[in-house]
Amino acid sequence: MFGAAMVENLEDTIRENAQGPAKAAGDSGSMEQHKLSDQIAADKYLASKEAAKSKSRGLRFNKFVPPGAS
Repeated sequence: MFGAAMVENLEDTIRENAQGPAKAAGDSGSMEQHKLSDQIAADKYLASKEAAKSKSRGLRFNKFVPPGAS
């Protein structure tokens, strides 16, 4: 559906938008930062995308063997 380049471009765009100002004014030089909750949500989204790319998809599987069973 989406190409790998398009997904990477979208992730870069999300990162850049989260790091930049939410609002900026002209000559007065005032600016407003994104809300902290929005920045946290963007970080969680990008972290989940990165975990989904990994081989284990963010999960760790272990085999439990009781002592003396082997």
